[in-house]
Amino acid sequence: MRNATKTFLLLAALCLPVGAAAQTANKTAPDAQPTVASVADREVGTYEKLLVDVAEAMPEDRYNFTPAGLGLKGASYDGVRTFAQLVKHTAAANYFFWSPLTGDPVPASAKGPNGSDELKTKAEIVKFLKDSFALGHRAAAALSAENAVEAVPLGQNKAPRLHLVMFAVIHAADEYGQMVEYLRMNGVVPPASRK
Repeated sequence: MRNATKTFLLLAALCLPVGAAAQTANKTAPDAQPTVASVADREVGTYEKLLVDVAEAMPEDRYNFTPAGLGLKGASYDGVRTFAQLVKHTAAANYFFWSPLTGDPVPASAKGPNGSDELKTKAEIVKFLKDSFALGHRAAAALSAENAVEAVPLGQNKAPRLHLVMFAVIHAADEYGQMVEYLRMNGVVPPASRK
């Protein structure tokens, strides 16, 4: 009985900070009931901030960096994307996943797995990324409890609306991890790790 009480008190103590953090992270009023759209939008916004901050933190003269040039013994970096390509790839994927939910056309700058080769400057690439996340917010806003599992066309297949919103976020998280490593290889501390 004593162990059960201790376990209960420990769990209760751990839940309080989590609940407070979740309430602080919620942009709506503290008493507002979360919706499918608001929860999805919070996730889109979280990765938007992380990715835009990282894209802005990399010096422009390092946007063509790839670890292949480091010559690390035993490393296999041949053919990996440059930092610019990672950012453009993430934005292009965002457009492919979120456009079916909003009805927006995929822009020409999103063509191909690495985005358009015409986007060359840091400012152009960061704008492309920001614009893709603006689409993500619209896609999240279009979600509801009623339509979240409704299948929409995605290329030759179909996928549930909620899956498309969240898969883009998961993909962005994967690309974020790679971008963070590229920053660190260039002596730049990622913004989320700064004090």
